[in-house]
Amino acid sequence: MRTIKIFDTTLRDGEQAPSCSMHMNEKIEIALALERLRVDVIEAGFAIASQGDFESIQKICEVVKDSTVCSLARAVPKDIDAAYESLRGAKNGRIHTFLATSPIHMQYKLKMTPEKVLSTIDEMVRYARNYLPEVEFSAEDAMRSEKEFLARALETAIAAGATVVNVPDTVGYATPAEMIEMIKYLQNNVRGIENVTISVHCHNDLGLGVANSLAAVMAGAGQVECTVNGLGERAGNAAMEEVVMGLRTRRSYYDCETNIDATQIYRTSRLVYNLLGLPTPINKAIVGTNAFAHEAGIHQHGVLANRETYEILTPQSIGLMKNSMVFGKHSGRHAVEQRLNELGYKLSKNAVDDLFKRFKQLADKKKVITDQDLEALAGRKILKEPDFFKLDRFTVNCGNHVTSSAVIRLQHNDKLLEEVAIGDGPVDAAYKAIDKMIPAPPHILEDYSINSVTEGNDALGEVIVKIKCGDKNVIGRGLSTDVIEASIMAYINGLNRLL
Repeated sequence: MRTIKIFDTTLRDGEQAPSCSMHMNEKIEIALALERLRVDVIEAGFAIASQGDFESIQKICEVVKDSTVCSLARAVPKDIDAAYESLRGAKNGRIHTFLATSPIHMQYKLKMTPEKVLSTIDEMVRYARNYLPEVEFSAEDAMRSEKEFLARALETAIAAGATVVNVPDTVGYATPAEMIEMIKYLQNNVRGIENVTISVHCHNDLGLGVANSLAAVMAGAGQVECTVNGLGERAGNAAMEEVVMGLRTRRSYYDCETNIDATQIYRTSRLVYNLLGLPTPINKAIVGTNAFAHEAGIHQHGVLANRETYEILTPQSIGLMKNSMVFGKHSGRHAVEQRLNELGYKLSKNAVDDLFKRFKQLADKKKVITDQDLEALAGRKILKEPDFFKLDRFTVNCGNHVTSSAVIRLQHNDKLLEEVAIGDGPVDAAYKAIDKMIPAPPHILEDYSINSVTEGNDALGEVIVKIKCGDKNVIGRGLSTDVIEASIMAYINGLNRLL
């Protein structure tokens, strides 16, 4: 049985999706989650793209030890130099360089002849190989390339020292049958391809990213490039969780396995959605809100009689506990900390102390605290959140026949600041009062969303705001059983991060 390598590019291709940029601490947290997931390769960024990307890759190399860390580079010396420098601290590093091979890309984007493309591939792969023993070459837009020329390009890369050759469906154009045909053609027509790993990187423009990836595996590909939740350019990439669970659930059909610890899938998915301020789609395969829900009577009857009538995988297989541990106001610190460890959260002593205080405050408001509540509390303490300004107290007045007003008092260092404002509703009034006190640069509130973390009248409400400042976005989060308080906390958190 072959072992298929999982190459995760959430931190590079996933971050390129509009409104999905991440801060360094967020990237580090996702990288650690990917390592716990036992991803084979983590593409940590595009080193030459920005100083922030370069430094993020460096930091990820410092903390990730079990997965290979990879940096993307165009087929030019300065990109490859930057990629290598960013990877110096990696226990296992890989340079990933690419050049387009389709007629439309060579003519209009590269403005290069086919022969010039081949000579550049040869020169730049050799250049990268002088730095590191692991070099991956990607033939951008491979699935719209002429087969004969693509074969020559990959053969050139292999001869120059590439250890992985990638066949990307860059614009999501291919079908599974075409993918199988292409992989088999390359296996039969590229000298030396049996000595390297064949990889695929499928985009989802026609909704076939996962199908094309699995088709490539059937044809002989040994590595699949994907992202958590299918994030990425345009309609995104093949979703890692769907590829992994597809191979796992149909193991006997594909005759393949992966190194992935599937029980970390749900938590990793939630982490990525939360850090980006995105809700989980109800119909998302594997991790969606309704993925294990049954409402139709005939389905419910079948599942009660035998789960396998309508469920081909279990919630537990992806780390989603069917029965939640219940805590209350009498629960002790040790029990809470132990449960957090079981859920996969490794927090410092100070972070646990702070979380336990908020746990007790929440327990006074809710009779029962579930795993979802604990995860919501822990999610705020994974990263070191800035707290230049803190909410001290607030009072709001609103109604359908009065003008909404808010009095907000903030703590800043040892000082207390207080302002009042009126607005179109209590949240708008509160935000206007906060703006009077926090000296943030010019910004606009681009998005506001509120979600219930748990069920019931006493559910925790999580508010996520997206604040735009110039060409940058920041995410603010607030969590409370009082949605107005959660809204205020989210805005303060966002402005603190902006500062």
